[in-house]
Amino acid sequence: MKTAIVLGATGLTGGILLHQLIHDDRYGKIKLFSRKSAGISHPKIEEHLINMLQLRDHADDFTADEVFCCIGTTASKTSDKDLYHKIDYGIPVSAARLCKTNTIDTFVVISALGADAKSRVFYNRTKGEMEEAVLEFDISKTHILQPSLIGGQRDEKRPGEYFFKVLMKVFNPLLIGSLKKYQTIDPETIVSAMVWLANHEFDQKRIVSDEIKEIANKI
Repeated sequence: MKTAIVLGATGLTGGILLHQLIHDDRYGKIKLFSRKSAGISHPKIEEHLINMLQLRDHADDFTADEVFCCIGTTASKTSDKDLYHKIDYGIPVSAARLCKTNTIDTFVVISALGADAKSRVFYNRTKGEMEEAVLEFDISKTHILQPSLIGGQRDEKRPGEYFFKVLMKVFNPLLIGSLKKYQTIDPETIVSAMVWLANHEFDQKRIVSDEIKEIANKI
């Protein structure tokens, strides 16, 4: 059986991923790296409560067959741009570096639709820079998922995001053809695609929202 590392298991998508891996017989151990506990007790789980900005200091424990990175913050939670960059760029890049160092051949990371290293929008630029840095490590099985607005109910309040989710319920049916990738996507769909990608051959590195849905349907 395989060992998986999950970064961001205390978040919405990461939490769903954790539950799916627990019930997946292909995985015998799930290592969690986070600043706080996921609050779940299970024989498969091995928790490492650390300063995530110092992930590189935990190379000896960072061993697995696959790494799933669900790290991400928001401007409302992290208004300091320097700290924001250290989280959304620094943590995934540190994880990819450890994958390369420890010969972990599978790295699946969540980015965002619109990620562009040349963007004038700080959020999109940060995600784009992260993607380019991750790809430079040339990990043989790297998949970068670029979802649109993620649906689902979060524990913390995000008024702006809630407004757009309500709005998108109206506009989703109108987004067809080349606009289909902008439809809201469920976190369960993202998780299904992540697990499928980790366990199957798929050449594409960057995968946008509508393609994520297509892959999830393969399960």
